[in-house]
Amino acid sequence: MLGGSSARGGFLKEFLIISGLFVVQVLFGVYTVVLNRILGEGLDPLLLIVFGNLSTAIILLPFAVIFEKKKWPTKLSPTSMVQFVVLALGGVTMYQGLLFLGIKKTSPAIASAMPNLAPGFIFIIAACVRFEKFDIRCKYSGIKILGTLVCLSGAIVMSCLQSPSTSPMLTSNKLSLLGNKEWMLGCFYLLSAVVILSCNTVLQAATMVSFPAPLTLCVITATMGSILTAMLQFIVEGKIDAGSSTINVASIIAFVIGGAVVIGACIAFQTWCVNRKGPVLVAIFSPIQTVCSAILSAVLLRQVISLGSLAGIVLMFSGLYMVLWAKNNEGLSLVDAGDDSTQPPGDIEKPLLS
Repeated sequence: MLGGSSARGGFLKEFLIISGLFVVQVLFGVYTVVLNRILGEGLDPLLLIVFGNLSTAIILLPFAVIFEKKKWPTKLSPTSMVQFVVLALGGVTMYQGLLFLGIKKTSPAIASAMPNLAPGFIFIIAACVRFEKFDIRCKYSGIKILGTLVCLSGAIVMSCLQSPSTSPMLTSNKLSLLGNKEWMLGCFYLLSAVVILSCNTVLQAATMVSFPAPLTLCVITATMGSILTAMLQFIVEGKIDAGSSTINVASIIAFVIGGAVVIGACIAFQTWCVNRKGPVLVAIFSPIQTVCSAILSAVLLRQVISLGSLAGIVLMFSGLYMVLWAKNNEGLSLVDAGDDSTQPPGDIEKPLLS
């Protein structure tokens, strides 16, 4: 009886984790589509970053206190403080700023697909700074490199073959040329954001060696990033303003608070899943966000993905799974060999926030 109850409990837990990860990616997809619409209405991305991250920090703070208070170091070193500032500047102000601009100029489906380049870039950057095991003679290292190249080729195909001319507003050649230019610029913004995210993730791994509290780190960097972004908007524009948005203030506030609650809860759940099951399982579900965004974009925004762009997305996901498969099997082979010394503290298989 006890064995049967334990088996049922284990099955229920597995089912909740898998279904929860599925729901998280669907919510991310819905959020991306709504964000594309709101940014298209003229809302200043910097304002959204300021209040969105501040709200997310407030939402995550109770979880950080409850689950991670015992992990807080008694004293912060100057190095840790510098790392917090760099993480906030890169992971919040720069990454989210470029990401929002890319979402505004492209489509939710493309914007949700592009971050799948991150695992490959993280591997390359981490290998360069010796945070990641790399052996040219190891087949898994070769597969990770090949997967990264496949991902990158998918991003290039997706960027070049998807045309914004499906919009009914782009009828003349002049408007079509302008639309293509804006599209390529948006893809460049998204690619730059992924590179910054990858560098930020490697730095996050190094930071969590001395500060092993991912939710708390997220609260700190979100708060600092909100402050830095507000300072940037004030310096550049002379004021903190919503921009030329035609959406009323109440709707903007509702979106910011609602988005903060949803994203904060999703991050907390994903972090819990990473600690229980590892980052590979969490990353496997990322294509669901792209599929959901593509469907909603076609239904609500009339943004259709071309066959060429669809081929690029398939290439990106194929490369992503190659990297994840190689990373997972490399870790299993090390465990079987009883070799723990080859895993440095900053390895990307450690629980990292995304």
